Amino acid sequence: MTILTPYLPVITLIGELTILIFLSILILGFILLILTVYAIRSGNILFPRFMRAGLLFLEGMMRGLFRLFGFEDSDFLRIIVTLQNTLNRKAFMVIPVSERAVFFPQCLRSNACPAHLHDEGLKCRECGLCRVGEGKRLLELLGYRVFIVPGSSFIKRMIKRYRPRGIIGVGCLLEVKEGIEMSGQYNIIAMGVVNSTDGCVETSADWDQVFKTAILGISPEKIPKELKKYIE
Repeated sequence: MTILTPYLPVITLIGELTILIFLSILILGFILLILTVYAIRSGNILFPRFMRAGLLFLEGMMRGLFRLFGFEDSDFLRIIVTLQNTLNRKAFMVIPVSERAVFFPQCLRSNACPAHLHDEGLKCRECGLCRVGEGKRLLELLGYRVFIVPGSSFIKRMIKRYRPRGIIGVGCLLEVKEGIEMSGQYNIIAMGVVNSTDGCVETSADWDQVFKTAILGISPEKIPKELKKYIE
């Protein structure tokens, strides 16, 4: 005990700092939870940069708090995607459409899809069995490169081949979150659109949101008549 006596003030200080840090993190977590619940219920996001940094830094704890208060992991992932889109929106709008690309997952296609896989993904035949063909046609009218891909390896390959500055990633919630994060590693501005239905086959894209996102920053006179209803 005598040996420890000179170090008691230091040990006490370390203990107090540890408690202070723990309480600060806990308070921060509850603040983030309140902001997130408000965003989910109202559709308005306050302090998006602060929220994004906090939710990612404290991801494990925040998932636990979400579950504690009756929220699902999907709620957490969805708010992360929404925050990323909010923060990337202005930067995406100034990117020329000729330097943008759209990536669709192959699960959107019909079970009877006649398309074959090539080195740039599925080559859609616009057969009309699903909505991908029509969506692809309209996006290409806007000037986008459109890819229908079976996985992230194809996305990375197309990014290296065509060097887009902005992309729209369509897919399930987790895929979109991971895709946006991957895009950051390539210094690409990404916007995510979550599918309206999940699964591995014959899923459904949120086409309204796809088109609303696609026309961001494009002059109204350059938007096809079929998409003018999405101008805000």
